[in-house]
Amino acid sequence: MKALIVLLATGTAMFAQTPAPQKSAAPATKAPAESPLLHPANLKAKAPDDFKVKFTTTHGDFVVEVHRDWSPLGADRFYNLVKNKFFTDAAFFRYVPGFIVQFGIPAKPEIAKVWENANIPDDPIKAGNTNKKGTLVFATAGPNTRTTQLFINLNNNGALDSQHFTPFGEVIEGMDVVNGLYSGYGESPEQGHIQAQGKAYLDKNFPKLDSIKSATILPAAGAAPAPAAKKK
Repeated sequence: MKALIVLLATGTAMFAQTPAPQKSAAPATKAPAESPLLHPANLKAKAPDDFKVKFTTTHGDFVVEVHRDWSPLGADRFYNLVKNKFFTDAAFFRYVPGFIVQFGIPAKPEIAKVWENANIPDDPIKAGNTNKKGTLVFATAGPNTRTTQLFINLNNNGALDSQHFTPFGEVIEGMDVVNGLYSGYGESPEQGHIQAQGKAYLDKNFPKLDSIKSATILPAAGAAPAPAAKKK
């Protein structure tokens, strides 16, 4: 009987010394990648000599063609903004019939804040490059103040040529779409409020404004199409 008690005690000790199975740790979740748009100084890629960008908007699509030799610094800035999806959900917030339609304040206030003073120097306007109907131009608040705001000329506005407004591209498809963007609010949206509150301010106070769903750099003529994504 004594031997049996010893055996049971030994068995109990053996079980007591066996480590409990460990629970597998939950897979670590990756933090969302920080947007490169939060660091304007890093976005300095040189644009191609000529490239096209397709704007898909709430009113339809239009295509602009950029010519770097018209305005090298302006073309480079625009190229980097498009490449990094700066214009997604940005609204056409200012429409002056027969003059211009303006856009380029981002939908997210945190993005707007870091770009507000990310100025680039002016490009001198070259002979033959003028603010004609359909051209795409950076807005300014004076010499050397171009940041992200843009306008499309709705008419021939050559008087702007001497005021540091240098076209860098032009609408080559869909000018009817540009002309048809919602114009009912005129110049009412307050730019300071757009900067500070973003899309929320416009959605609440100016819900009919058209906006950009996406702006995409189109493949160069003759370039191989991107491979189709594999189905999982």
